[in-house]
Amino acid sequence: MVMIGTDSHKRTRTVVALDDVGRRLGVKTVLTNSEGHFELVRWSAKFNEVAFALEDCRHLTRRLEAELLAAGCRVVRIPTRLMACARRAAREPGKSDPIDAEAVALAALRHPNLPVAELDESAREVKLLSDHRHDLVVQRTADQILDTWPHAAPESPTQDTSCNVHSGQRSLSA
Repeated sequence: MVMIGTDSHKRTRTVVALDDVGRRLGVKTVLTNSEGHFELVRWSAKFNEVAFALEDCRHLTRRLEAELLAAGCRVVRIPTRLMACARRAAREPGKSDPIDAEAVALAALRHPNLPVAELDESAREVKLLSDHRHDLVVQRTADQILDTWPHAAPESPTQDTSCNVHSGQRSLSA
């Protein structure tokens, strides 16, 4: 199993992937928005059997946790006291984001019975139904717009819709 530890801040998240014996497999830093979280999920897909370890400071990790769970990832919550012990045991002196992220992953590897964040079955079903309803409403709205305004249909893919940035410029030779 690959454990991915995170060090979360207001604007960035640094993650470190460790194998089951604690060897570093990779490091990545992303922004704390949905695109950055999706980038983490894509990056983690190159590893087999992945779990994310988040330090249990939910004011910083709530959105990441929710988006990882929505993507189907396994998320483990690490109490801050365990992370601090793992950081003290780290071989490298100093404080940096990769060292902190590695400390979180090491704490998760050393304590396999930590609480796992998950959507309970009824919350998951409600979320799936809500997402499906949203997709249906968007599709219905698009269909109604096309029925009311047929000229609002998107252009066919055969038409050249490329932008010509030089069309408004005069030729110097003319």
